[in-house]
Amino acid sequence: MKKTLFILFACCATIMFMSCEGPMGLPGADGLDGLDGSDGTPGVDGNVTCLTCHSTGTIQDIKEQFQQSVHRSGHVAVDYAGARASCARCHSSEGFIEFATNGSVEENISSPSAWECKTCHTIHETFEETNFASILRLADPISFIFDATVIADFGNSNLCANCHQQRRAEPNTASPGTNFEITSTHYGPHSGLQSNVLYGAGLAEIAGSMSYQTAGSGDHMTTASCTGCHMAPYGNGQGGHTWNPALDACNSCHGASETNFDYGGVQTTVQAQLDEIRDTLLARGVVAEGIDTLWVLDEETGLHVQEITSDGYHPVPGTYPMEDVQAFFNWTGLEDDRSLGVHNPKYVKAILTNTLEALKAPK
Repeated sequence: MKKTLFILFACCATIMFMSCEGPMGLPGADGLDGLDGSDGTPGVDGNVTCLTCHSTGTIQDIKEQFQQSVHRSGHVAVDYAGARASCARCHSSEGFIEFATNGSVEENISSPSAWECKTCHTIHETFEETNFASILRLADPISFIFDATVIADFGNSNLCANCHQQRRAEPNTASPGTNFEITSTHYGPHSGLQSNVLYGAGLAEIAGSMSYQTAGSGDHMTTASCTGCHMAPYGNGQGGHTWNPALDACNSCHGASETNFDYGGVQTTVQAQLDEIRDTLLARGVVAEGIDTLWVLDEETGLHVQEITSDGYHPVPGTYPMEDVQAFFNWTGLEDDRSLGVHNPKYVKAILTNTLEALKAPK
């Protein structure tokens, strides 16, 4: 009986162990196991991804370039308008981030600060692979403030164009008629309308001997860009994160070896035309020059003397012929563009030529 039970137990155990093991595979044709496969291609060292930004040289170079930029200046960024809800989207880091995130700035900024890396870039907050990249906060084509129906695509310069544009429509568009009333010494398109000039839209296109090109067709809109000229490889205090225009980039694109940006005398011609418009408006009383009187120490005599300096030009509130106000709008806008025609030579030439013709026409 014991022998029978032992045999029965052994059979059950054998069945149990066999049931835990899968079926044996068939041997190869030669009855031998196959060879091990070769190792796969090694992956990229994870540190390389981090070092794209976090290498000492890269970060330090960008910081040093950024310190040379007026974008880093608290005076430019926040002192005057950084706290105002209506201005903060472009005059403080906090305001720009709120605008980029929500599409508007709802309240005044209590403690505005100047721009920094995270103003324009989204910096990763986790170490997930999808969160590594530092990307621009705003990259889509813009709707111009002066006319939201005008959509412009500046490519990788769209972030710049969100701020570098005019705030008001030209006089005859804003208030059609034969006359226009200027109600403030701050009237004008607003400083920094570079994207309008580059795109070729927004200034007062007065009828005259020159026709206006189709908006968006300017050479520097189709073959160059804000970043292409202002963020070219850094050198001589230009390009990179200084955002100073890089002469080397211009010479490379134009196949030239100029020593300044006055290609073909364009800047010289534009400055002369702007001065002529300004002087005409001064004579007509549309524009006045502000004067600052300061007491300064004369080192030779040891006495304080008056020093009279100009604090710039401003419009004089009043009602004027429409062409005069349009001329003022074009003059101050192109002065504030600061490229003296470089951003869009053909558009600027048409604007200034037709403006001067309108000013000289018999009244």
